[in-house]
Amino acid sequence: MTIRVGLGYDVHQLKAGRPCVLGGVTFESALGPDGHSDADVLLHAVCDAILGAAGLRDIGFHFPNTDQSFKNADSRNLLKEVMRLVSEKGYRVGNVDATVVSEQPKISPKIFEIKQSIANLCQIDTNDVGVKATTSEKLGFIGREEGIEAQAVVLLFKD
Repeated sequence: MTIRVGLGYDVHQLKAGRPCVLGGVTFESALGPDGHSDADVLLHAVCDAILGAAGLRDIGFHFPNTDQSFKNADSRNLLKEVMRLVSEKGYRVGNVDATVVSEQPKISPKIFEIKQSIANLCQIDTNDVGVKATTSEKLGFIGREEGIEAQAVVLLFKD
């Protein structure tokens, strides 16, 4: 059995009037991540972790922000494409562990929904997805509610 581990990281600026989608789940929030796609910082970190573990470069390589076909793209579709790419190499996701750092929105009330979303997209059991939420204790750009970040670690394997 071959086992690979990948680490993903993403950060987005928060802007008024932008939709707030995290882990494929929509949040009611006055601020939302700003980016070329839907700016789902959590799914972008998961994509990067999976791509990295498979040695397939990064999300920006596969879905460049210079390509208008990805303008306002649903990051669930990006993750589905990432899963197709790693599947072609014979890999499957074993587990995902992720952390979102944000003052707002509060992630905790929707953790289970986010876990279900990621599990479905990665074709794994909900128990194989860990999602944690934390703040930056009012420090830095996150503490000032100017941005949001996510980190993810993924285990890939092939028999």
